Amino acid sequence: MTENKIEKRLHRRRFYKAEQEAGFVEAHSHDTPQTLDPAYRLAFRDTDFLLREELRPVRFQLELLKCEMLLEEAKIGSTLVCYGSARIPSPEAAEAALAAAPPERKAVVERLVANSKYYEEARKLGRIAGGCGIVEKGMHQFVVCSGGGPSIMEAANRGAVEAGAETIGLNIVLPHEQAPNMYVTPHLAFQFHYFALRKMHFLLRAKAVAVFPGGFGTLDEFMELLTLIQTGKMRPIPILLFGREFWNRVLNFEAMAEEGVINHADLDLFHWVETAEEAWAKVVEFYELG
Repeated sequence: MTENKIEKRLHRRRFYKAEQEAGFVEAHSHDTPQTLDPAYRLAFRDTDFLLREELRPVRFQLELLKCEMLLEEAKIGSTLVCYGSARIPSPEAAEAALAAAPPERKAVVERLVANSKYYEEARKLGRIAGGCGIVEKGMHQFVVCSGGGPSIMEAANRGAVEAGAETIGLNIVLPHEQAPNMYVTPHLAFQFHYFALRKMHFLLRAKAVAVFPGGFGTLDEFMELLTLIQTGKMRPIPILLFGREFWNRVLNFEAMAEEGVINHADLDLFHWVETAEEAWAKVVEFYELG
């Protein structure tokens, strides 16, 4: 039997791939009233159709699948997630930020500058995690993952890159411009429309989460993580809360326990830390990394 006949008999694919079909459309286009009408477009190439209100469930599925599939293909087994402010300046930028601050904002900027020390701690933590080099069953562990933006997020990605590791950024579409920081590995830079799917991807592979000083976004992510573990929807992982002074100024955890809305034992769901070394020691202890 000739090779051509074997191919015809044994070839497992009987239908053309979607990209091949799309190529046929482009190669044999006809400009007629029928073919030019949007109704004639292939559904999966019709952006206007995909953006319709009724297609929201499909878009949810696409955002879940795309990131999951590409992370799997990149051999990302687990992550160390870093949450934190997009406004705290790096130590290099702190002096310039203070000099440019108008008088009415001087006090606020001084606080931001004081917290710029956490940029360096996030950078150190990223460097430690990026340099740990743990691989299990061909999958990379404790890959640094941030929201992909500036400040604390940039610092975590930066540290991992300095250690020679790849790093993940999960950006979100916002009305004002936001681009991935330059330290996110290009093929691991993702953009989301739905906050819910983005937050889900933060935690699907998380082996530990570092929470640095931040605003509403950081609080949202931190509180959801605490709730998931408190309610048993998620197995416990090390939650590393940087900046006791900051968090005790903006939140009163003890008061929540005293009011009875949480248990005192819930305060053990996270660890207070001030340095990257302290934080990584908690991870090593939890997973008995030796």
